[in-house]
Amino acid sequence: MKAVVYHGIGDIRLDDAPEPALKEPTDAIVRLTSSAICGTDLHFIRGTFADMQEGLILGHEGVGIIEALGEDVRNLSVGDRVVIPSTIACGTCSYCRAGYHAQCDNANPNGKQAGTSFFGGPKPTGSFNGLQAEKARIPFANVGLVKLPDAINDDQAIAMSDIFPTGYFGAESAEISDGDSVAVFGAGPVGLFAIASAFLFGAGRVFAIDGHQDRLDMARELGAETINYEREPPVETLHRLTGGIGADRAIDAVGVDAEHAHHGQAAKRSDVDEQEQEARETAPQTNPSGDTWRPGDAPSQALQWAVEGLAKAGTLSIIGVYPPDFRYFPIGMAMNRSLTIHMGNCHHRKYIPKLIALTLAGKIDPAKILTQHEPMPDTLSAFEAFDRRDEGWVKVALLPHTS
Repeated sequence: MKAVVYHGIGDIRLDDAPEPALKEPTDAIVRLTSSAICGTDLHFIRGTFADMQEGLILGHEGVGIIEALGEDVRNLSVGDRVVIPSTIACGTCSYCRAGYHAQCDNANPNGKQAGTSFFGGPKPTGSFNGLQAEKARIPFANVGLVKLPDAINDDQAIAMSDIFPTGYFGAESAEISDGDSVAVFGAGPVGLFAIASAFLFGAGRVFAIDGHQDRLDMARELGAETINYEREPPVETLHRLTGGIGADRAIDAVGVDAEHAHHGQAAKRSDVDEQEQEARETAPQTNPSGDTWRPGDAPSQALQWAVEGLAKAGTLSIIGVYPPDFRYFPIGMAMNRSLTIHMGNCHHRKYIPKLIALTLAGKIDPAKILTQHEPMPDTLSAFEAFDRRDEGWVKVALLPHTS
């Protein structure tokens, strides 16, 4: 079968890979009908996260059809159409039973203290082969697969594998109540779903802060008030628009990805030699507030803006991905402003049934965030365009069985 395989930093390939087989009685084999490219994939390709295993299949978003089941998967049938939660959970431990699927005690083979396990990630997450492939083995399939109604199409379902639940989790963690003003930092796919979810939770106003106008245009279509940090100082503008108070709630949907907001690294550029590229990567820049920063400082800038932009006694929700060794946080300012902070990896399995119900009820159409459909042979060029943040490339669906 064809699969997107990691071979090293900056080196991914569309390879022929062995077809997966059942290993445990709780396994399933799924033939993928839709996968996707996520910003988290770029972290691994850039080397932001260490310990990626050469030969690992990438991808953690998938929709497909069950082809084989282990004998202990008793709630599904061969031929069922399913969505695959991107984080892996056993369903039986105390954390799963409490809804903390991303903190499952049993899914990660590295032990109970290892943390979240998901498809297509580095060794600390378990090194499970991912979903950018024609087929995949799904462990704990009785929990790790959710059957889809016929009325939910693949474009809607692929968003429910990761980005929609993550945005919804971010809005829930922000403790949004009726009439609240909410600032969402980052208008990528997760940020856009955080915006949509904030309105579902009753937000009165939502502000979208980003530096890409095409993404801000999508945020405006969702009802957000947009702030382009390339054109105006975001904190000053946020304060002005809220009568000097700041937003009641803030969601960091950027994470470490902000480090590369102006410097795509996932694919080598043919028109830039290595020395020039390195100079671009390390050159100081000036942000709209007038501060000088290097690309490595950008994640702290996103958090700094979020903390500064909040009202006193506000709530900050952090759902953007940060590597374990990231250590900067403006704790002094947060403490002195009496902020409440929630953060974590999304418990996808907990939210997917609810998001299916909201979609069936017509409360939201997740497919509106999807901007591209790319067949498997075009995957590498799609990664390059997505990494460069080409205009209009917000969320890319991959079609594994399209030649």
